[in-house]
Amino acid sequence: MRIKKAAVLGSGVMGSGIAAHLANVGIPTLLLDIVPKELTAEEQAKGWTLEHKQVRNRIVNQAVQRLLKQKPAPLMSKDNLALIEVGNFEDDFHRLAECDWIIEVVVERLDVKKSVFEKVDEVRKQGSIVSSNTSGISIEAMAEGRSDDFKKHFLGTHFFNPPRYLKLLEVIPTKHTDPAVVTFMKQFGENVLGKGVVLAKDTPNFIANRIGTYGLLVTVREMMKGGYSVGEVDSVTGPLIGRPKSATFRTLDVVGLDTFIHVANNVFEKVEGEEKEAFTVPSFMKTMVEKGWLGSKSGQGFFYKKGKDIFELNYETLEYEPTKKLKAPSIEMSKQAKGTANKLKALVYANDRAGQLLWNILSPTLLYSAQLLGEIADDIVAIDRAMKWGFGWELGPFETWDAIGVKQSVEKMKAEGRQVPSWVEDMLASGYEAFYKYEHGRVSYYDRGQYKPVEENEKVIHIQRLKEQKGVIKKNSGASLIDLGDDVALLEFHSPNNAIGFDIVQMINYALEEVDRNYKGLVIGNQGKNFCVGANLAMILMEAQDDNYFEIEMVVRQFQQAMMNIKYSTKPVVVAPFAMTLGGGTEICLPASRIQAAAETYMGLVEVGVGLIPGGGGNKELYIKHLSGMPNGVEFDLQKVANKVFETIAMAKVSTSAAEARELNFLNAQDSISINGDHLIHDAKQTVLALYESGYRPPVRKKIPVVGETGYATLLLGAQGMYYSGYISEHDLKIAKKLAYVIAGGSVPYGTEVDEQYLLDLEREAFLSLVGEPKTQARMQHMLVKGKPLRN
Repeated sequence: MRIKKAAVLGSGVMGSGIAAHLANVGIPTLLLDIVPKELTAEEQAKGWTLEHKQVRNRIVNQAVQRLLKQKPAPLMSKDNLALIEVGNFEDDFHRLAECDWIIEVVVERLDVKKSVFEKVDEVRKQGSIVSSNTSGISIEAMAEGRSDDFKKHFLGTHFFNPPRYLKLLEVIPTKHTDPAVVTFMKQFGENVLGKGVVLAKDTPNFIANRIGTYGLLVTVREMMKGGYSVGEVDSVTGPLIGRPKSATFRTLDVVGLDTFIHVANNVFEKVEGEEKEAFTVPSFMKTMVEKGWLGSKSGQGFFYKKGKDIFELNYETLEYEPTKKLKAPSIEMSKQAKGTANKLKALVYANDRAGQLLWNILSPTLLYSAQLLGEIADDIVAIDRAMKWGFGWELGPFETWDAIGVKQSVEKMKAEGRQVPSWVEDMLASGYEAFYKYEHGRVSYYDRGQYKPVEENEKVIHIQRLKEQKGVIKKNSGASLIDLGDDVALLEFHSPNNAIGFDIVQMINYALEEVDRNYKGLVIGNQGKNFCVGANLAMILMEAQDDNYFEIEMVVRQFQQAMMNIKYSTKPVVVAPFAMTLGGGTEICLPASRIQAAAETYMGLVEVGVGLIPGGGGNKELYIKHLSGMPNGVEFDLQKVANKVFETIAMAKVSTSAAEARELNFLNAQDSISINGDHLIHDAKQTVLALYESGYRPPVRKKIPVVGETGYATLLLGAQGMYYSGYISEHDLKIAKKLAYVIAGGSVPYGTEVDEQYLLDLEREAFLSLVGEPKTQARMQHMLVKGKPLRN
């Protein structure tokens, strides 16, 4: 089976988002929707009729245009739009015969979906996969009356919104689906679409929405019962317990209250008794929908922003009040605890308002998850992954239960008269006190009286487990060198925010020496929140305020030398950036043999934001990266190259994806992108091995042509124009002059060829002179305290 071309039926927010993600991974996609019944005033003015092609494709054309304006952006690069072809259900339906995968994303009504699939069955080619993106309608019911080949190749593929960013893909087979199709879609989802795939059963709302909706409704009822406010609940149901910043009510505002109620009613209509009661939506939420207070899309919901102030809804009076936060001793205690598991334990057993609220939210949700085992999924791993990947929970329900202690919590639940599922009681009676077991870097889960190993894609590497299995070659406070296997080593950063200090520089040099002696190559990567947010700004500022410029100069010189050591290492060095890869993080990537970037990599040389310029060779390496993209033997304008590099650094441009990083020349044609972030370390390791096996040799040192004095004058013209127009400050202009001087290669004639050390010396001098500026120090201080740039 291969998917060379896909079709998406329905171009609403979800349909167009899925089409965009297919384009992101390089799959040509046909996007179809209905034909409009009426002309717009604009179409009438142009003299068009309902038969005009632009009119007939209007709905899809508008959807495609929205893709370019939506935030966060559904497309990783605007160029990907070229892979989406538009059409409509009447003129282009026959073209589904060209497609290997047809995804239905029309209105959530069974009769409409069945009607669409009847037509699909008539035109699709034998063996093509057909799926529905429904969030809860029975997959089995949709396939009724269809041909045998259709049924064999039909299943649910439930993406979460927005499809580019949310990791979960629920795959829901029917009793007719060919097991080979299920296996293929799971592998395709992980390896090509970059998703975390879970197999779900064909039950109302599948896994994530079933438990997530239940948990949200439990939270709303506990708020009402305990007399909490909307803001108080959100202050403790977010990052404090390992959930997203949007917590409970901001999540509802983002999803849209009308959408949420529709999803809740999906279950309400299909279950009985206590469960039906649990999915009953409180009347005040229905009133909010009647008033049009749906959340972000309508401008107000549980929260309302007026100017810079945010107000929360009083659900009793339906009036907005200043936002409140819950205060309790257990909250302060939990902030001192390390890790989400310890924070949770400090909170849920506390006898204060925060502890009571969280216990009364978590305990029913954990019990409900346990009751549904076997009904919605075959094992606890699928349930935990669905909640982590679909709702952004740091710990799934069963991992949460382990964190707070299964035995202790069950005793409390039973004391309160809560019904604990018999299989959980049997587990405890058999002497098993945790749902997961961690031994020698391997994870097992409890399943029907025994522990089974957690199955994972062979491309998933967990650095922490690797360290437990193989130990660490060497470590200091900033980084560790680890054996990745197959004679490849991994250098992992683990300083606060992975900021680069002297400790990381030392470990880079040690790693390169060790790899030169004993390994085929080196991967530089980690699995922190971000790859690297840059240099240790606090250390630089502290030394500058103490007038310790000799120390700063030494650290910068050593960082530059370490980057040169990476570049000219005798063995291949592959850097694996992801998420925030800023300043020094980008400088570590640029000189490497190859970059293996995660699709979601936000890369940029952002030092001007703190009043500096890159100091670790970033200016030089980005300039060389641009030059290396120029064809051999063809004359090109050196000034244009210098202008582009100057603009990228002076404007602190940051890519919004790895694809955009390539457009900004942080990545070149030889560098690669991993769509699935979980496969990043594996892919980087394979790149190291491929380079080694092909007889890797370090680059030959070459002199670099620069634009010199005349080029420097050209670079300054634009900056001075912006200064005189009031767009940049006097200090911005000073930084721009220093940057222009470095990129131009100093006071030499145009076209002079200089060596790398000369450019590094210019860069270091400019960096040190800016560090001494009071306004730069003010910018650094502001960034450290406020987390955002100061324009002074």
